[in-house]
Amino acid sequence: MLDLNATYEVITFAIGDTKAGSKMGKLQVRNLDDSSVLNCILWEETLNRLDSKLFRSNNHIRIISGTYNEKYNNCLVSDIALVEEAKVGLGEAQREELFNGIMSYVNKITDKKLSEFVSSLLFEYEEAFKITPAAKLMHHNYVGGLLEHTYECLEFADIILTKCNGKISPDVVYAACILHDFGKIFEYKVDMETGLIDYNDDFRKDWRTHSQWGFSICMNNGFKDIAKMIAAHHGRTDWGALIDLNDKDAEPFMYIIHHIDDLSAKFGKISITDIK
Repeated sequence: MLDLNATYEVITFAIGDTKAGSKMGKLQVRNLDDSSVLNCILWEETLNRLDSKLFRSNNHIRIISGTYNEKYNNCLVSDIALVEEAKVGLGEAQREELFNGIMSYVNKITDKKLSEFVSSLLFEYEEAFKITPAAKLMHHNYVGGLLEHTYECLEFADIILTKCNGKISPDVVYAACILHDFGKIFEYKVDMETGLIDYNDDFRKDWRTHSQWGFSICMNNGFKDIAKMIAAHHGRTDWGALIDLNDKDAEPFMYIIHHIDDLSAKFGKISITDIK
């Protein structure tokens, strides 16, 4: 039976078209008591009655009325009440502080050509960079999440560089930290009102992933080592990497951004619930 007393957390929400041409909402929520996941359907009439802000990622809601379908694999919802509204992400002042922090690392890059290359990208796409999430679901999935993730990676880089015995240029590592996920400003789109994150279909027409974008722009500008680090940062090709680190010919420096990225994704401010 559907527990009408349970409080649920919004995971994802999307609106699509039915075969009849009407709108249909697909809502996935998590029960806060037992962490079970419930898949919900909302017909167009229900969507027209409800405020879209109800479906904000990480909102806590209660299902006021709804029934399971005959296969019990999803719930047809007809009414929802808001229990607690979630943040959409970092505030403007927080985002500005993080952007300035990232720029402080750009200023540490001693290679003038590389420093100008990185800073030109940051300033050209500053507005998008400041609001883009770092992922749809996996980590830093909120407005400003990419900024937070990038800055965490730079902080981890400072620690790891002390153990590299000068075998890798800090310039290269800092630039790779900043650019490894930069393509996500094109790959994702975020609704600033609801906080809902989705993929940008136009980006996917031309590019496989943000990694391919980052690899390509760095290669085209002559920064081959940075391009390789970006290509390898997902670790394995079946995880989205363009270069598989299980390859015996992978050079040692290629592993750095992979491990830095993984540390931030697992130990940083992973979701909006981490934001105070």
